Amino acid sequence: MKVEQIYTGCLAQGAYYIESNGEAAVIDPLREVSPYIEKAARNKATIKYVFETHFHADFVSGHLDLAKETGAKIVFGPTAKPGFEAITAEDGQEFPIGNVKLKVLHTPGHTMESSCFLLIDETGKETALFSGDTLFIGDVGRPDLAQKVIPDLTQDKLAGHLFDSLRNKIMPLADDITLYPAHGAGSACGKNMSKETVDTLGHQKATNYALRPDMTRDEFKVAVLTGLTPPPQYFPLNVLMNIKGYESITEVIKRGTQALDPKAFEAAASETDALVLDTRQPAEFAKGFIPNSVNIGLDGQFASWVGTLVPDINQQILFIADPGHEEEVVTRLARVGYDHAIGYLKGGFEAWRNEGKEMDNIVSISADELAVLLEKHPDTKVLDVRRKSEYDSEHMVNAINIPLDYINQNMSEVHKNDTCYVHCAGGYRSMIFISILKARGYDNLINVADGFKGIKASGKFRITDYVCPSTML
Repeated sequence: MKVEQIYTGCLAQGAYYIESNGEAAVIDPLREVSPYIEKAARNKATIKYVFETHFHADFVSGHLDLAKETGAKIVFGPTAKPGFEAITAEDGQEFPIGNVKLKVLHTPGHTMESSCFLLIDETGKETALFSGDTLFIGDVGRPDLAQKVIPDLTQDKLAGHLFDSLRNKIMPLADDITLYPAHGAGSACGKNMSKETVDTLGHQKATNYALRPDMTRDEFKVAVLTGLTPPPQYFPLNVLMNIKGYESITEVIKRGTQALDPKAFEAAASETDALVLDTRQPAEFAKGFIPNSVNIGLDGQFASWVGTLVPDINQQILFIADPGHEEEVVTRLARVGYDHAIGYLKGGFEAWRNEGKEMDNIVSISADELAVLLEKHPDTKVLDVRRKSEYDSEHMVNAINIPLDYINQNMSEVHKNDTCYVHCAGGYRSMIFISILKARGYDNLINVADGFKGIKASGKFRITDYVCPSTML
């Protein structure tokens, strides 16, 4: 028997490959399915099943393409109503894979169809639990997402279901069972996930706040519902794609990787409503970029930030990438349902520069330079664009928190005529923030390149670990 976790850091997502005696199953695959197919081919195994723990909100799963390519059967838990051919399993139903079995445990709460899959080895021993978004390392799945798709499913109702699922289905299982969740730290599907991606169920029973054995239903609801922030706007749209179906990623990549020389790229940008997305590293973007383009660097949590910040999932996208990374950009966009990339700048930004086309830039300074400036001008405005939880933990005294996550809702808090110095943790998010506002006519924003990391390390700033009263710009 072989069990392999295939973890994708930029989505904080774990897919799983299980193989026994020439047969294989994949749990919660990503949209690009060739790695699973190639793995099975190398091992001379046949992919028999594609298991989905639920209709995912944070990414578009690869179940349809994987089933089409391999002939595997798609399996969902009870109550699922997919818009395509699939098995809707019964609670407790077992599926043989070579000499092992996967048993369905219906665990509603995160969503109503949410299910875990219990791995039973060749000897009949229950050895591993693939817990989807029901149970994470250090947390549980947030119970407020399904109501975005089905309004009658309030978060209170779902939290009650989740309480029962954990107590009746998960906690009675043996402590030595290995726990394999669908996500780790960085995912918006929970609020307190560990950076660890594997644990034992026994350790989670001892340390996970949601599994405290003496917790009442009402205490549980308060614990899991307190502190939830609004989910990214693309979540319900991804759910619908996973339920109804979607275009093959092969066609999406073919359409998105059309090479356009600078003249054709400029014409496409002028003749369409396409977003011009620059995926280079923030430091390179700051030195020079196409006017009105937005920077979301491919080296960070690219897909989730696109989903968080680009309101329309059907938005056409023209993009700039470092040469050789064009297909990666389109693939990572497609992972979160942004299937309408229409081409990229052939030769990258250097081609644009070499043509003598118009360019823009963003001024960046170091934390030390900011310290000198603040000493001379104490009323200088500093914007901290980290998440509220990061800001609440510790921040620079008098810095104003405007989280990047909600820039579309809070843009009015920044005045166009004010010069502001913008920082995040390390420079990735601040460049996104400034580029978005600069494309909308905000020309007085300056980037603090080394972010809060540099601010704290310099020792030249007053840092507080409590929230100062909010200040309007």
